[in-house]
Amino acid sequence: MSGTTTAAAALRRRAAGAGANRWVVLVVLCVSLLLVAVDATVLHVAVPAVTEDLRPGAIELLWIVDIYPLVCASLLILFGTLGDRVGRRRVLLLGYALFGVASGLAALAHDPQVLILARALLGVGGAMIMPATLSILRQVFPDRRERALAIGIWSAVAAVGAAVGPLLGGFLLEHFWWGSVFLVNIPLMLVSLPVGRLLLPESKGDGKGPWDVVGALLAAGGLFGVVLGVKRLGGGEPAASLLTLVPLVVGAVMLVLFVRRQKRRTYPLVDLKMFARPAFSTSVGCIVLAMLALVGLELIAAQYLQLVLGLSPLETGLRLLPLTFAAMASGLAGARMLRRFGPRRMVCAGFCLTALAVVVLTAMGGEDNPGLLLVGFVLLGFGLETTLFGAYESMLSEAPQEQAGGAAAIGETSYQLGAGIGIALLGSVMNAAYAPGLSAVPGVPASASTAASHSLGEAYEVSAQLGGSAGVALRHAARNSFVHGLHVTLLVSAGLLLLGAVMALRLPRVMQCEAPAVELPKPREVAESRVSA
Repeated sequence: MSGTTTAAAALRRRAAGAGANRWVVLVVLCVSLLLVAVDATVLHVAVPAVTEDLRPGAIELLWIVDIYPLVCASLLILFGTLGDRVGRRRVLLLGYALFGVASGLAALAHDPQVLILARALLGVGGAMIMPATLSILRQVFPDRRERALAIGIWSAVAAVGAAVGPLLGGFLLEHFWWGSVFLVNIPLMLVSLPVGRLLLPESKGDGKGPWDVVGALLAAGGLFGVVLGVKRLGGGEPAASLLTLVPLVVGAVMLVLFVRRQKRRTYPLVDLKMFARPAFSTSVGCIVLAMLALVGLELIAAQYLQLVLGLSPLETGLRLLPLTFAAMASGLAGARMLRRFGPRRMVCAGFCLTALAVVVLTAMGGEDNPGLLLVGFVLLGFGLETTLFGAYESMLSEAPQEQAGGAAAIGETSYQLGAGIGIALLGSVMNAAYAPGLSAVPGVPASASTAASHSLGEAYEVSAQLGGSAGVALRHAARNSFVHGLHVTLLVSAGLLLLGAVMALRLPRVMQCEAPAVELPKPREVAESRVSA
């Protein structure tokens, strides 16, 4: 009987790994990830066109932009663990279909409410797709060396998607209407759905015990509240505001209840014992810190390039391309670096290189310096991708294969939480350093200075209304204050990145590659397994 079980297990492993064309599977998974990553950023450059056409209110516009990452982040654990139960391929294909339908609905939206609904559905589809890609990748690449290369390609594609979004959006808006930024998803989904159904292998967890529906809802509600509160803080809302404080408190309480429930259950939704493994918990912390630095810096860099240097959205996207190319190079070289240096030195060096890049960028001033920006962005892209690659690979390799969906969901949730916290924290630092510079501008009324202290964009509007020498003085002071705030924010980011380098010292020194080999069963065992079937 044990021989039959061994033969069947070996056959299953072979079908999921060597038997399937896993590199073609990787291409399909990367296309999935590319769509989700592009859609997370493509709308940013289309906001002015959407505002002009649909005339949303301030709150509606905020929800149009934020509802996609908010819903996606809150549902990652729900759909990641559901895939472990009902099949990761099944959840991924349903995500494809929903993503395509929601893209069409968003493109044809005739009012803000429909667009908000469509963006929410896109978030649901994204939450079904993202953890499934990583968990299927974990399944089809059982050998850690090959898996490291696959994760490097996967992470390089993620970097491309995030950067291509604004570029693609800028190109489409120059030739078509704003709905075209969503329509581009549909042809790719029409191809991905049948190709994925044909080529992707199905995989599940061990299936022990019932799926914890209550736990899944607690995780979704808790993450929704926490991410919403963090986003409101990042948008400049006061921490004492009920609309900020209530979601944060309620979300935190729900997450505490979720953790307590998981600890009591015989078959938990997420095995929290994974966090007892230093490599897993440290990797998750490194992902949060790396994303905290990346998203906050990208947001501030985009404002600097457009508002201080006066570049267009398309020119801004082009200036950020070196960061993307460096990230791609790091992802593709990541497997070799991981084998040579090990997770500890790789992630630690990535954090240190990123901190160096941030310090280099403090030399940015009010005038354009393309060479400095090129060097800074290349170092930033290579360093951050090195960090994220090493952390993701260590996290995924530490998780049991039957918990791959849950582990992937935890990684992606950490990614989203880090991004939200980065915008909130670094945005707050930026505002705190920017506002004092406008407190007493000679010849400018106090009311105008107060209005201009909220953001550089508002300062430009106020200066245009003032006109004359007072308007010129206010505009000049606002630019100088923004550059000063940028320098302070960069130094804070460098400190956080060095903290990440210290945290990375808990990772394993070497890459453990003693994964069980996939052995061919003996002819007798094959015959026994066929008779048993």
